[in-house]
Amino acid sequence: MVYIQPQPTPSINTSLPSGSEKIEIFVFHATQRCISCINIGKYAKATIEEKFPEELKSGKITFREVNIDLPENEKMAKDYGVTGSALFINAIKDGKDNHEEDTIVWRLVTNEVQMKSYFESKLKKLL
Repeated sequence: MVYIQPQPTPSINTSLPSGSEKIEIFVFHATQRCISCINIGKYAKATIEEKFPEELKSGKITFREVNIDLPENEKMAKDYGVTGSALFINAIKDGKDNHEEDTIVWRLVTNEVQMKSYFESKLKKLL
């Protein structure tokens, strides 16, 4: 039997502003999706629904999956510089968009508990 020791959840390093007026979560993907791509969106959405229900209901936090293969999403994908699967967070403060890609979620996607914990901590830091 092989025992794999859980890795510590990475620290939250972000250039996004705290005290954001609104936080938009975008999960970009192609029409064909691997299990990791599907789980990134699933875990991010579940974290928001479970840990931030009031913010979701009020619109302070929004979640959207964006298929970059669809013509109607072409401009948005270009604006974000997305060519494949990605999770972006847009923290709006003082009416200005501040977005960055979160690449850490890809290292955590095989551990649902760790990914949700990390993502919850990141969103709390931005609120």
